[in-house]
Amino acid sequence: MLRETGKLFALGLDIIRGIFQRPFQLREFIQQSWFIASVTILPTALVAIPFGAVISLQFGSLARQLGAQSYTGAGSVLATVQQASPLVTALLVAGAGGSAICADIGARTIREEIDAMEVLGVSAVQRLIVPRTLASMLVALLLNGMVSVIGVLGGYFFNVVLQGGTPGAYLASFSALAQLPDLWVGEIKALIFGFIAAVVAAYRGLNPAGGPKGVGDAVNQSVVITFLLLFVVNFVITLVYLQIVPGKLS
Repeated sequence: MLRETGKLFALGLDIIRGIFQRPFQLREFIQQSWFIASVTILPTALVAIPFGAVISLQFGSLARQLGAQSYTGAGSVLATVQQASPLVTALLVAGAGGSAICADIGARTIREEIDAMEVLGVSAVQRLIVPRTLASMLVALLLNGMVSVIGVLGGYFFNVVLQGGTPGAYLASFSALAQLPDLWVGEIKALIFGFIAAVVAAYRGLNPAGGPKGVGDAVNQSVVITFLLLFVVNFVITLVYLQIVPGKLS
């Protein structure tokens, strides 16, 4: 277990170092960005609507019981932008884009293409994995913004229309609790989550058990491992953020 963790961490460092090496595979980066975006945009948008609705309805019901209806908007936006949007984005990027990356790299590995590249002196990390990692990070960053907008609009609709909230109070409460750093931390989370999803997928793709069945098992393992890491990292980032910016509510 420790050895696997060390290898995964070493691959992450190799990818970070490969980002600054030349030549940069621009064409591969564009192709992978388009592919990951094409398989994640629609599912992400569809998932963002019920997420925003559930958060808004639940928080609105709780705020009404506590007599704090004026803070419904701010609470819903905070929960959506800080927590729901990065997680929804990362889960779909890992489930759709990450599984495709793992399957592609795994197929190349069992066909010994990766070994052939190393023999020819071509770095598989720089040639194949770095463009896919950057594409995953870019798509996660952009999708997080889309999910935030859809989630906030969905929360506004369900709170104002279904729960009888006041539009003015919902919008006015934004500046009371929700601040610009909340958006930045959500975007930073999305970047980190996209990086983690790509690194785990690439690592499992480079180390399949053998044969097509091994590649299929590696894809399943990459998705599960990524999900577990995302929730742990999300907890750590949120904890650090609340410690660094303790006075943002004042």
